[in-house]
Amino acid sequence: MADSGDGSAAAATRRRRRLTRLIVFAAVVTGLAVIGLHGRLPAPRDVLKALAGAGYLWILLAAFLQAASIGAFALQQRRLLHSLGVHLRRGRAFAIILASTALSISLPAGPALSTAYTIRQYERAGATREIAAASAIVSGLASIGGLALLYVGGGAAIVAGSPAALLNWRPLVVVVGLAVLTTAVVLAGRRYSRRPPASRSGRTGGRAARYVRIALNSAREAWRAGAGLRTVDWAAALAYATVKWLADLLCLIAVARGLGLPVGVAALAGIYLSVQIVRQVPLTPGGVGVVETALIAGLTAAGATGIDAAAAVLLYRLLSCWLIIPVGGLAALLLRREPSRDRAVK
Repeated sequence: MADSGDGSAAAATRRRRRLTRLIVFAAVVTGLAVIGLHGRLPAPRDVLKALAGAGYLWILLAAFLQAASIGAFALQQRRLLHSLGVHLRRGRAFAIILASTALSISLPAGPALSTAYTIRQYERAGATREIAAASAIVSGLASIGGLALLYVGGGAAIVAGSPAALLNWRPLVVVVGLAVLTTAVVLAGRRYSRRPPASRSGRTGGRAARYVRIALNSAREAWRAGAGLRTVDWAAALAYATVKWLADLLCLIAVARGLGLPVGVAALAGIYLSVQIVRQVPLTPGGVGVVETALIAGLTAAGATGIDAAAAVLLYRLLSCWLIIPVGGLAALLLRREPSRDRAVK
């Protein structure tokens, strides 16, 4: 009985610690948002007034599109794991993506921590470390490729509307660079995957050298597993990644329409794609402060008032970033209680 009581007390202590960590994470993100946006927004009363006059059907559509963006990411991961021989239930896939995304946008070095967390969860679902890492590698490459496709589509639309825009070669360089990088890595990996593994005999060295070899061998096996995917699996991963980016863009467009911003779809797409370049530089967790400032600057330059632009950005970021943190925290708690029941497909 004493052991049972001690176990209950320890479990209660762990639950309190997890709740405390979630509260601290939320407080840190809120503080960073306040610091990053201080002096850059209109008066809160004016912003709230603009939000009160929003078209709520548009806002509901924006929320649906953001959910679709997250859903496309989860379905991509589920498809990749299934192609690599691991079955992951749909609900568990969504929970893992929500939890890992919350980590990525709420903590310093969030993307690295998020990747490590995702790999651990996939291992609990029955994947080997190499297969879990391979899924992360393929997903990252597909994300770059999906963003490149959006740049290509946006550039084609701009050129179709104004052929003179073709004279501006800088955006074309970005698109070509992304496309070449993604294609080269994929082709090199697929060619490398056909080579037999190198012999490990005769290798000597200290503990540090041994750890380095273990890490390199794990990375090599992960890459080999990912590069060995069929072309149709790579195409599916790219398609899901493109849908993820596109749904996120359409979420911003729906918010702008809901608030009546006098900014065209092409201009909104250009602003969004420009901000994505800034967003890849991890100056703050989730780009807090940086992304908001860049979006507001782009919208006001395109003709929106400062108040309407601030209201649109706050609402878009609420849907695409800030609400994901508590929802992802809840998903992480549920995943901790879920046993490792899934098994690799034979």
